[in-house]
Amino acid sequence: MGTALVYHEDMTAARLLWDDPECEIECPERLTTALERLQQRGLEQRCLQLAAREASEAELGLVHSPEYVALVRGTQALGTGELQTLSGQYDAVYFHPSTFHCARLAVGAALQLVDAVLAGAVRNGLALVRPPGHHSQRAAANGFCVFNNVAIAARHAQRQHGLHRILIVDWDVHHGQGIQYIFEDDPRASTDAPWPQVGMGNADYVAAFLHVLLPVAFEFNPELVLVSAGFDSAIGDPEGQMQATPECFAHLTQLLQVLAGGRVCAVLEGGYHLESLSQSVCMMVQALLGDPAPPLSGPMVPHGSALESIQSVRVAQAPHWMSLQQQGVAPVLSPSPYSPEGRPSSLLLTGRPEFKAAATQDVAALSSLLDQPRLNPMPPVRTAVALAAPDAALALPSDVLCEEGSAPQEETQAWARPHEALAQDRALTALGKVLYLLDRILDGQVSSGIAVTPACAAAATLDVAIRCGLSHGAQRLLCLAVGQLDRPPDLTDDGRNLWLNIGGKEAAALSMFHVSVPLPGTTGGFLSCVLALVLPLAYSFQPDLVLVALGPAHGLRDPQAALLAALLRGPAGGRVLALVDEESTPQLVVVLARVLHGEAAPSLGPFSMASPEDVQALMQLRGQLEPRWKMLQVASEAGGPGSG
Repeated sequence: MGTALVYHEDMTAARLLWDDPECEIECPERLTTALERLQQRGLEQRCLQLAAREASEAELGLVHSPEYVALVRGTQALGTGELQTLSGQYDAVYFHPSTFHCARLAVGAALQLVDAVLAGAVRNGLALVRPPGHHSQRAAANGFCVFNNVAIAARHAQRQHGLHRILIVDWDVHHGQGIQYIFEDDPRASTDAPWPQVGMGNADYVAAFLHVLLPVAFEFNPELVLVSAGFDSAIGDPEGQMQATPECFAHLTQLLQVLAGGRVCAVLEGGYHLESLSQSVCMMVQALLGDPAPPLSGPMVPHGSALESIQSVRVAQAPHWMSLQQQGVAPVLSPSPYSPEGRPSSLLLTGRPEFKAAATQDVAALSSLLDQPRLNPMPPVRTAVALAAPDAALALPSDVLCEEGSAPQEETQAWARPHEALAQDRALTALGKVLYLLDRILDGQVSSGIAVTPACAAAATLDVAIRCGLSHGAQRLLCLAVGQLDRPPDLTDDGRNLWLNIGGKEAAALSMFHVSVPLPGTTGGFLSCVLALVLPLAYSFQPDLVLVALGPAHGLRDPQAALLAALLRGPAGGRVLALVDEESTPQLVVVLARVLHGEAAPSLGPFSMASPEDVQALMQLRGQLEPRWKMLQVASEAGGPGSG
């Protein structure tokens, strides 16, 4: 299954016919520029291209009143003066004789995308549409929005496909109040994380995902993810005045793809800086196609004001979600307006500024940032697997490379010499393949890889891989060791390597670069460990290589190992090498290959609460590590380096 791109050139027909500085930024070039950039990068050609259809009036009626639909239909016959008068009755809206046709195409594109994904024709996709929709209400246009594209798509998925749990994520900088109002009477809650000021950047958005959206989303267990993909939250946009760079949206998209079996339907909303918009759209489509997200630029330190907002949302939502309660969030004392069994069908994550601040953007700096994605070319091979022996029975994706190469014998023997466990021919042969694959990753020929190692030589092989990686070009190497694997005793805390062991006897931070935690015994405990510890550490450290070592008695189920590998693609720009103990099941190699290749991770199964011991251990570790690794924070430090 691939990625759909839904578009129709008729959606460029509507344009502003009179002078209105507020509305002139919503222009046809928003679509044409984005489409041209997709074509230039060869991304459109890699997608299944679908021509948008018009939504029927019955479909519009899933959300909007008949009177409002009739009013918009009537704009087709109005003159310019009448259109301007009608537009003036709404906030930041303009009508054109083609608006009704364009808006029906925008809704129809969203519905086509949902139908294609739920029918299994594609795995995910983007509806490249205008006018946007998330501000539109049942009987009113608002904020450039005519019909609520995503809300109608959600209702359609419920009515026509029988879905019960649909997650709606809105990262547009403006609050998608139309979606919230439409689903208020569902009766299920929605979550809004308002940014209290302009200037929020990559670290703030990733922190909101790790500490609010993803914990709740995993517990909610959606059947479909709808994204109101507004890019006025991107750097350079005159509306949002935010600092999220285009590659940030690849990371956010990649994080969402671990939900709902990868069924993600994105629908364009805002975005008014044409270059920033087009770059951000390309980044999102690359992630939907399974390409690794480029590394994030800038320090990963959230603003203090962002942390205050994140903590406020966590406190407000804690009564409704075990996933937040188990992270030690103290719930608010006011009684919950929702029944215990009530669960949200929409989760709106917005960057809504509560006040405006003067923001100036250096043109040269902005141009440099927007050029950065071009400086991260995709490796020729996305995923390679090095097996002890060829195995035709493994159902690997067709374009995963089965690597047969090996490092030169003299080099392999030199690396193996300090380790008695690597003296055997079988271990030495496996090490040669590991070294060859590692070099291919470091020189940009392969993005990610999997190598099988003998159980007796797992620790020694990992030790060599760490040292070889650091000596062959990796500036910062993250090693996630799972199972009975001890940190090499003479590995120095020089800031270039971060060792994280899952499966240790006790939770301990022996240094800021040496962390150990027991393997949690429940789904909820495992998710908290990953979202509240592993990923914040990884994004704070910003490695350029991740080693995932699944050693003897690692104890992970295949879906758990797959989720770890899938999520760790992000921090290192896709450069992940997984070392798998040969005693693991062959199916584990297949599952890892699939997720490193960009496919969705299998479900973890029903959510279960973390044990009190796991909660306490995690909170203790976070408290020790937060001063160094700022992405672990969920509350502001007064006057700290991440303050507003």
